[in-house]
Amino acid sequence: MKATACALLAGTLVSSTVLAERKYSDWGPAVSISAPGDCNGVNSTATEAGPSISKDGLSLYFGSSRPGGAGNFDLYVAQRTSPDAAWGIPINLGPVINSAAIENIPSLSRDGHWLFFNSSRTQGSLGGVDIWASYRTHVHDDFAWEEPTNLGPGVNSALFDAGASYFENEDGSPPQLYFNRGLANGTGNDIMVSELQPDGTFGPASLVPGINSEQSDQRPSIRFDGLELFFFSNRGGNNDIWVTTRKSIDDAWSPPAALGPHINTTADEAHPHISPDGLTLFFSSTREGGCGGFDLYMSTRTHLRGNDKE
Repeated sequence: MKATACALLAGTLVSSTVLAERKYSDWGPAVSISAPGDCNGVNSTATEAGPSISKDGLSLYFGSSRPGGAGNFDLYVAQRTSPDAAWGIPINLGPVINSAAIENIPSLSRDGHWLFFNSSRTQGSLGGVDIWASYRTHVHDDFAWEEPTNLGPGVNSALFDAGASYFENEDGSPPQLYFNRGLANGTGNDIMVSELQPDGTFGPASLVPGINSEQSDQRPSIRFDGLELFFFSNRGGNNDIWVTTRKSIDDAWSPPAALGPHINTTADEAHPHISPDGLTLFFSSTREGGCGGFDLYMSTRTHLRGNDKE
């Protein structure tokens, strides 16, 4: 992705001070993305996974196995007219992004110019599932994505590479890509990180220290200031959503903790995504009352007094 990543690098190295870790309220009760009983909108009787929302809160990207797509899973976008409005009917992103293979788990860069996603397509692949990226010039046009590019051997391998989350690192340090990689023995996944290099390619990925387990840890989602990281793991038995924090981007991550009962249930919770403002957590769940398979849910929190400025 050398040429396109150079543009990415130039657009993200903005000098600023990393904010001190914010203080937030607890997460509120999770609610379905769709209205109760609506299984013909964002949620369907198929599986919906990997939500990601635009910075303005008006476009929700996700993967779905619903009928009518080009492959087993395709990427879709649902739009709304305001942050308080209902989501419209999801629209397939079309053949520039989707293929006869699996496309899933989309993630937008904070500036809205880049779309990262998993794909099992074979042409241009390094093997298995790889992470791909597409660029758009106009950040409010959800159908202006350009031909995707494989992120290359720094990120991708012959194993399962998926669940990208792009940290723009606005203190002037190199941007980073967090993602998960399958283990060679097929027993799980570890969370990895790769830095964007001066030549516009991603460097060799390394394990994120202190947060991986002997089980499967997947789909990291890092808060915009780099001080909070969500992921899902089966380390507690079934899949739950976990979080780790740090006081600055130079500090070590804290021991991960499972989120409380407003988020995790006895069903599977997976594919977390923290919104660009850090106040909404999107995720998928197989909990009772859904439409079938995994459905998309969200939970919100607020800034505590004295910590409400971005």
